Amino acid sequence: MIRRFLRPPHGPGEWLADGVRLIGVLSVIAAFVWWRPTDAGIVALSLLALVVPRFVGVRPSFDILFCVTVLVAAWSNVLHLYETLVGWDLVVHFVCTGVLAAMTYVILARLQIVPAPLGDETRRATPVVLVTALGLALSALWEMLEWVGRTFIAPEIFVTYQDTIGDMAAGGLGGLLAGLAVSWVRLTDDPSRGR
Repeated sequence: MIRRFLRPPHGPGEWLADGVRLIGVLSVIAAFVWWRPTDAGIVALSLLALVVPRFVGVRPSFDILFCVTVLVAAWSNVLHLYETLVGWDLVVHFVCTGVLAAMTYVILARLQIVPAPLGDETRRATPVVLVTALGLALSALWEMLEWVGRTFIAPEIFVTYQDTIGDMAAGGLGGLLAGLAVSWVRLTDDPSRGR
């Protein structure tokens, strides 16, 4: 994994993905300068996620989708889009949870904990079931973090029972769609092994 991370980019897709990561770094600086330090902290947390595709070794298209989605989720918080755009919260939960669940499955496959997607011995239903379950688990974790944030850090974070259930349902559906994608589309950069 370290070797994958340190490898220089090859081709326009990998350069573009690294460009999105650079935008993530610049976003932290922008949030710190023009918004509050807590906003910069929210965007800074996204940097941890932005390096994951480099370590895992995914195709540039999935790398770009993953990084853009994470940045959109972070900036949606900073710009208060979750409160001002009706339904935006559900859209982000659907898309972000889906890509996070797919990436989690790829990580687990790289660690040989779950079967490789598109592997010779892997049934098509396996990634669908497991990525959906990962999406639901990530949705629950996300909602717990929102609750912790509201309870201990910022009481203005919007958390209600209905919002929590809706967000988890959207995340679960995103996980289901991502599971279907993982079972049919190669997400990794290693076509010879189907991983």
